[in-house]
Amino acid sequence: MDKPLLLPIYPEAGRMLGVGRTTMYGLITSGELRTVKIGRRRLVPAAAIEAYVARLESSPAA
Repeated sequence: MDKPLLLPIYPEAGRMLGVGRTTMYGLITSGELRTVKIGRRRLVPAAAIEAYVARLESSPAA
């Protein structure tokens, strides 16, 4: 089966990142994770998750 292009914020997108609901909404509110709105639903593009992880990998370790 093909990978979905848009994921519900929680639990699917949160599960991909291994974080909970509060952390997911924190990432969205801070602008670190991009979302799109379709009707009344807010979804996370799979590409946004991949871009976020790539930024984490490229940032220097704290």
